[in-house]
Amino acid sequence: MARTWSVQQLNELGRVRLSRSFFMRDMLHSEIAQVHGLTNAPDDPELAIAAGTRLCEELLEPLQERWGRLAIRSAYRSPAVNALGSEQMRAGKKGYNCASNERNAAHHIWDMRDKDGCMGATACVVVPGFWDAHQKPGDWQILARWIDNNLPYSSLFFFPTLWAVNINWHERPLRRVDSYAEPKGRLYRNDKGSNA
Repeated sequence: MARTWSVQQLNELGRVRLSRSFFMRDMLHSEIAQVHGLTNAPDDPELAIAAGTRLCEELLEPLQERWGRLAIRSAYRSPAVNALGSEQMRAGKKGYNCASNERNAAHHIWDMRDKDGCMGATACVVVPGFWDAHQKPGDWQILARWIDNNLPYSSLFFFPTLWAVNINWHERPLRRVDSYAEPKGRLYRNDKGSNA
């Protein structure tokens, strides 16, 4: 059963600092929740904070330090918000790009462990400074290779618009890079830089 939140409790949750630059409030915005009147907040705040802290400290902070300010497009999703997004996506409605709750456990649903009991967290980010400098077809691969060589990510999924990327921290990292941007498909899997 989903937890009920008061305004004061959500204020306190939003003030939790996940890293030097990022607060929980930065991670809670959801267009789906906003349009459909849902509260996008975790049922298990402690697990969401633990996973989100690892994501922010180990991936987002160093990415921002190297490439400049990050714009958070989508990060934490409650199971209810994600389930609605997944249902709408299956119905073919535009703007809803959510995988099932099972597939998003330890990804966008930070407070739900995956089927193996592992925690993880995903944020979809845009790196405006990178986009401004690298807009040629396939340039997203420059950022993918930098992340692959420098950060302890689990998975990356690139999108064609502004080279947005779903960047995932996970207790058991896959080291996998995929893309909807050209060239589409799998770029890396497992050991650094190896083609799948």
